[in-house]
Amino acid sequence: MYLCGFVSFVGYCIIRDNPLKAMVQTGDPLWQHPLPRSFFARPTLTVAQGLLGHLLVRTYQSHLLVGRIVETEAYIGKDDPACHAARGRTPRNAVMFGPPGYSYIYFIYGKHYCLNVVTEPEGFPAAVLIRALEPVEGIEWMQQLRSGVPREQLTNGPGKLCQALALDHQLNGIDMCRVGPLYIVPGTAVAREQIVQLSRIGIKQGTEHPWRFYVKGNPFVSRP
Repeated sequence: MYLCGFVSFVGYCIIRDNPLKAMVQTGDPLWQHPLPRSFFARPTLTVAQGLLGHLLVRTYQSHLLVGRIVETEAYIGKDDPACHAARGRTPRNAVMFGPPGYSYIYFIYGKHYCLNVVTEPEGFPAAVLIRALEPVEGIEWMQQLRSGVPREQLTNGPGKLCQALALDHQLNGIDMCRVGPLYIVPGTAVAREQIVQLSRIGIKQGTEHPWRFYVKGNPFVSRP
């Protein structure tokens, strides 16, 4: 629904493999307008599906690193055993209890960072994990940050995409509804019939919830 007011963004359809470059080349300023906070203030399952097709933008050393969101997972409240909020509020997960539209980045297994976007009204702890991206812009920089791995493996997993975009704890709590080091701009909507919904992966509890979403047939998802 947020794409309706962004008709001029059809440049993405014209130059599908590089939507940001299409906007820059045509002088379209829409890439400077992140998704509004109201987008993230909605139910988490709605946001998790709605984020598919939108563009995650990272400004890194004066360069733009951009990826199309192709896979997400929802983590919802204290009753979700896989959600960090199930343990109550802590210094680590405090961002989840704050306003929607902020980044929640944490370190796991002693080697990987994961990027989430806070959802729902302030006070209710929930977030969407960005599980995979389709590289769009700044691919050469992503490859340097990922030690030259092939394009298909640059961002096909939460830890991989954080490495490819140079995301770490310093970007935890960033307002992603404003142009800055990390934000999300409108992309191309993904039709409902093109969205696959399955159980979440990489967790031991809460696997019964079908709260993982990805773009059908996209080669950049972490796992079919």
